[in-house]
Amino acid sequence: MDLQGAKRAVAAVTRTKGQRFLLGRITCKDGWKTSLELQKHSYCSNCDENDDNNNNNNNVNSLRMASLANNVASELPNNIDWDNLGFRLTTTDYMYIMKCSQGEIFSKGKLQRFGNIELSPCAGVLNYGQGLFEGLKAYKKHDGNILLFRPEENARRLRIGAERMCMPSPTIDQFLEAVKVTVLANERWIPPPGKGALYIRPLLIGSGAVLGIAPAPEYTFLMYVSPVGNYFKVLNAQIAAKAKGFSDVLYLDSIHKRYLEEVSSCNIFVVKGNLISTPTIKGTILPGITRKSVLDLARSLGFQVEEQLITVDELHDADEVFCTGTAVVVSPVGSITYLNKRITYGSGGVGPVSQQLYSALNNLQMGLTEDKMGWVIKLK
Repeated sequence: MDLQGAKRAVAAVTRTKGQRFLLGRITCKDGWKTSLELQKHSYCSNCDENDDNNNNNNNVNSLRMASLANNVASELPNNIDWDNLGFRLTTTDYMYIMKCSQGEIFSKGKLQRFGNIELSPCAGVLNYGQGLFEGLKAYKKHDGNILLFRPEENARRLRIGAERMCMPSPTIDQFLEAVKVTVLANERWIPPPGKGALYIRPLLIGSGAVLGIAPAPEYTFLMYVSPVGNYFKVLNAQIAAKAKGFSDVLYLDSIHKRYLEEVSSCNIFVVKGNLISTPTIKGTILPGITRKSVLDLARSLGFQVEEQLITVDELHDADEVFCTGTAVVVSPVGSITYLNKRITYGSGGVGPVSQQLYSALNNLQMGLTEDKMGWVIKLK
């Protein structure tokens, strides 16, 4: 797949300690812009989580979910242009819900028709932001098989986040079960091979009512899906009427204001010769699963890989810069502007390292190459 249309121009800014502010403008390669939202992340520590596995209902759940999935019409939706999906919400047939009270563990989940949920105005997620989400994808092969890429890593990251947010969380097995049954129940919405993927959005929220600053008394684990195409196709469409600017924001650390952190929702990589570097994981940098996978793939392909502090000045000497994430996969950066000085990468084409890593990762996710890493789960 050609990555040329995904090349991005990025502006570097500093990050305020303890918060994440999106500053300035974003644009695509064709020079359009849109405004960015202000985002804050708060965390909670010193909270307990019951880590006991409770899988007594898994077999019953599997049978119930399989029955529901078989009852869904098998024909493909007739209102979707698979060639122009973009990255936007398309409502599907079913979502998955599981609840538990504070101090207890999740047990029995169920599928239900996709639709609105009811929340108290006093819900912890609405008042104090006690909630988190994950994102992963399911792919369909030409032989009809459905593939998941490293979903257990999403489950682990959800549990880490839940502990920090003083929330109980599903076990890894419960998470995987929810992913499998939700995907199968919405199988007809998985794009044909090469047309996109089924994006899976798990949510964990404090759904119980609470007035003071405290963990909510009840929690809801919810999962829904949507067929998606290329992430940047949507970005182009959304900003087609906007004025000139940048396509994203590259954050620097809040203390020294000179070390790279991440590009909004993506991790960043810098290439120099055979060396691929990325900022080391710390509290303000997302431990991306695509990031982790690219690091492992790069090592397997013979690249030298380093997780380290990277100064903004090192961008001047880089051969290539690219970003990684669930939605963008591997996205090459065309230029970075810092202190009104623009650094351009490549000569209008995608760099060879970005292309090699994208192809290797995409082929694994789509089941086009042998999975020597043991990362792919086949649903059928």
